[in-house]
Amino acid sequence: MGKRIIQQARGHGSFTYRVRRKAYKFRLKYPPTSGFGKVAKLLNSPAHTAPIAKIKVGTEIFYDIAVDGLVEGQDIAIGNKRENSEVKAGDIMQLADIPTGTEICNIETMPFGGGKLVRTSGTSAKILKKESGNVIVLLPSKQEKSFSDKARATVGIVAAAGRLDKPIVKAGKMWHMMKARNKLWPRTSAVKMNVVDHPFGSGRGKRIKSKIAKRNAPPGRKVGLLRPRRTGRRKK
Repeated sequence: MGKRIIQQARGHGSFTYRVRRKAYKFRLKYPPTSGFGKVAKLLNSPAHTAPIAKIKVGTEIFYDIAVDGLVEGQDIAIGNKRENSEVKAGDIMQLADIPTGTEICNIETMPFGGGKLVRTSGTSAKILKKESGNVIVLLPSKQEKSFSDKARATVGIVAAAGRLDKPIVKAGKMWHMMKARNKLWPRTSAVKMNVVDHPFGSGRGKRIKSKIAKRNAPPGRKVGLLRPRRTGRRKK
């Protein structure tokens, strides 16, 4: 008798393939109101690659990604301009109010939609130029993207840039890191599995089976390339 392959086991939703709910206890968001806040505390989150800043605005508390140089007790401008229109690391402002050439992170794709882009530790984007109603931003992928000038972003570079400098050393540490965020690790090549474990298994790695699953294939059989637009070599 065979056993469930990895896709079926993950879809079943057992505790082995669930994330620790406590890891995602910090929900990152921008406040709907403007004003000046203060960094109450810098926190560690297993679900994120960067530290988290707990910011207090009046009686309201929200969490944002910590940028490089941010310290506890620091004042944060949220939507409001400072004197002389200067900006400091950690300020949350609309793209229209941030000077050209400034490093930013945690960018909204649409106004008041919440930060979506450039959130990984050590990354940042740069404002290139401003047009009528739009701002051109250079992303870490070296791709230029246009955003609404009313979209918000955090000024500065995401903290913990040296996260990858320290070696993992042990496989057990990597396992716990992946387990905290419910990442499938280690990944095993399908063609190296036994035939009972995966549709691509067996064959001693020489006769690679087709990786195009049938459109109406059942769960467990639907692996490989799913409904590809085209196959084979492209004709010149």
